[in-house]
Amino acid sequence: MAMAKTMRAVEISAPGGPEVLKIAQVAVPAPGPGEVLIQVEAAGVNRPDVLQRKGLYPVPPGASPLPGLEVAGRIAGVGEDVDPAVIGHRVCALVAGGGYAEFAVTPHAQCFAMPATMSAEHAAALPETLMTVWHNLFERAYVSEGERVLIHGGTSGIGTMAVSLCKAFGIETIVTCGSDEKCAAAVDWGATHAINYRTHDFAEEVKRLTAGAGMNAVLDMVGGDYLPRNLTCLAEDGRHVSIAVLGGTKAELFIPQMMTRRLTLTGSTLRPRSPAFKAALCAEIRAAAWPLFAQGALRPAMDRTFPLAAAAEAHHRMEAGDHFGKIVLRV
Repeated sequence: MAMAKTMRAVEISAPGGPEVLKIAQVAVPAPGPGEVLIQVEAAGVNRPDVLQRKGLYPVPPGASPLPGLEVAGRIAGVGEDVDPAVIGHRVCALVAGGGYAEFAVTPHAQCFAMPATMSAEHAAALPETLMTVWHNLFERAYVSEGERVLIHGGTSGIGTMAVSLCKAFGIETIVTCGSDEKCAAAVDWGATHAINYRTHDFAEEVKRLTAGAGMNAVLDMVGGDYLPRNLTCLAEDGRHVSIAVLGGTKAELFIPQMMTRRLTLTGSTLRPRSPAFKAALCAEIRAAAWPLFAQGALRPAMDRTFPLAAAAEAHHRMEAGDHFGKIVLRV
């Protein structure tokens, strides 16, 4: 078919607030070797998009400067080394950037086949959060059936995904939220317990809820002074995983506590990782977790869907912190 040369996309006109997100006409990207061109139907909105908009999250070398890390749609073209037979397939995919647009490119190895029963909006809500949670909880913190995990930001896209996966694999969860209403929503979604961090000391509540046994792992997106408090929540041989620093980039630790209780501190960021790493991660998820979504046993928690031109409104909602689950753009 004849391919358009330009497309609508959301550009960051300058670092700043949501108002700097502007619709522009830009060139359609061309897929390189091993890549596919996806005609985007929906794109997920994530916290790194907000940080990029503010000028706080540099784009990796070679990635699109446009925001957007996950998309869903149909494969419209292929680069070298990709079988043209995949053209027309419905997929969702992790992209290194450029998701807020009518077309986006990504390695074919980073695509997941979209089940016929799954909407593009639901599919676009999955790749980035699913890959982030799977890598950090199951590969870095190596949590397993029968263990307990403390999850901060329990009603965020990451938090709700972590709760879903943990419940599916027999892992108890305690989440923290900013209101009683959010705590109730988190428990309804599947969390074992939820703590309102505005009215309770979460470390004391963890101690009470576990009868002093503590947590096997912590998934933390806050950082700052949460880190030493998180460590007091861990059981012996506990694992702490940092995935964001929304509350600060520095913390003071009591090192003997880590030594005597054999604690592990780790963390990661997904976007700068190599295509080879992402391909391997996708392959593991296809085998271990994707069937649960394909069969409808798991689904993303959905908040609101906005049209592409309303990307600024979507960012306003994310920054207000009132959302439950994923915010998505309909392209």
